[in-house]
Amino acid sequence: MPQQRVGLFGIGLDTYWDQFEGLLGRLKGYQKTIAGRLGTTGLQVIDAGMVDNPGKARAAAAFFGEQRVEAVFLYISTYALSHTVLPVAQNLKVPVIVLNLQPAAAIDYDAFNKMEGRGKMTGEWLAHCQACSVPEIANVFNNAGLQYDIVTGWIDDKEAWNEIEDWCTAIRTRAELRDTRIGILGHYYCGMLDVYTDVTRLAAEFGSHFELLEIDELKALRDGISGQQITEKRNQFEREFEVSPGCEEEELSRAAHTSCALDSLVEKKQLGAMAYYYEGWAGNDHENIVTSMIAGNTLLTAHQVPVAGECEIKNVVAMKILDIMGAGGSFSEFYCMDFNDDVVLWGHDGPAHAVIAEGKAALVPLPVYHGKPGKGLSIQMSVKHGPVTLLAVVQGPGGGTFFLCAEGQSVPGPVLQIGNTNSRYRFSIRAKEFVNRWSKAGPAHHCAIGIGSLAEKLEKLAKLLKIPLIRIC
Repeated sequence: MPQQRVGLFGIGLDTYWDQFEGLLGRLKGYQKTIAGRLGTTGLQVIDAGMVDNPGKARAAAAFFGEQRVEAVFLYISTYALSHTVLPVAQNLKVPVIVLNLQPAAAIDYDAFNKMEGRGKMTGEWLAHCQACSVPEIANVFNNAGLQYDIVTGWIDDKEAWNEIEDWCTAIRTRAELRDTRIGILGHYYCGMLDVYTDVTRLAAEFGSHFELLEIDELKALRDGISGQQITEKRNQFEREFEVSPGCEEEELSRAAHTSCALDSLVEKKQLGAMAYYYEGWAGNDHENIVTSMIAGNTLLTAHQVPVAGECEIKNVVAMKILDIMGAGGSFSEFYCMDFNDDVVLWGHDGPAHAVIAEGKAALVPLPVYHGKPGKGLSIQMSVKHGPVTLLAVVQGPGGGTFFLCAEGQSVPGPVLQIGNTNSRYRFSIRAKEFVNRWSKAGPAHHCAIGIGSLAEKLEKLAKLLKIPLIRIC
């Protein structure tokens, strides 16, 4: 995927440059520093320079439009008139992040007051006069109905740069999500009404493409897999899984065969994610395929193509978001609660995100898939101990889509060794309260789990997508 582009421009007042010697060069230096820091976030920075009059504002808007920027960072270098800002935001119609960044945390008052000449003092004051324009810009943007946000601090302010980097992650995630092709293979698990999804709404809100897949095509691809491909896939199983000695060679070969076919399907359809469920009929080819998919789908999930079982389309979108953010994103649901330790146990059968496992994910045999036909191999793992974020994409009763998220901790302790993913999570609120609050928000019973504290990034992504976010804790 090509590198996403963001715009950067500084604003100032051209009247100042002749009045205060060296001021313009100094402010351009600060802008160059900001551009350099933005360039380390994985985004390509398109710098339109200093905009200090309405003519330059229109030229900057045209330049950013030609470069197809995803968003624009507006650096207030000193006091500037709002008519140098409005044409850019109006013409582009992309989110604007206002950078209210002083050169330092505070003016050196003693040095300032010892300066000779009011001109020098005024020039020094103007170099620190970023905040003066913030309410003016906000007023104009509010009246124009434009999307914007504000980051306030100073150029070396760690807290401000954490916020800016969160914005960059959200911008990159929105762009990648928009360009993601999501496959839908099979059908819903019959009767899971909460899982049923309005795909049209998801396409409209996220911009993703949804590709309806045929299991007959997967079978045709599977029929064309060579013995050499199966051997190579078996070797990949050994590298990336802790393969249980209880796994029969026949099951390993069957799973490897199907995994190769899944790789071919993903490549052919250019998929970036997939949701699936199918049952087939006892003893037929389709049942043989669907009961041997877990290992292959787990490998896909570990390699930037998240796969959700039970045809949970909303949840694979959540998994993709967390994966783009570098946090993993594993398919999960409530298992039960441990009231003695005040934790909630989450997990699921089927594919998982092996990259975020505590230790190596195990490939284990299951003599029966609970609630599903057949038998085969499954994944057993826990999520890495430490900070985690839970994310659900919810389609609410009023017709809108929103994010539901919570931050917590994956903690050590006993888990069920039943051939599924299984982890213990502790939250800043009691387990009872967490389960009640999460459930009453109305998500489907699945969610995506990623490592790290991501709520701030997700809040910014929600703003870019213009959807609400409910944060439980």
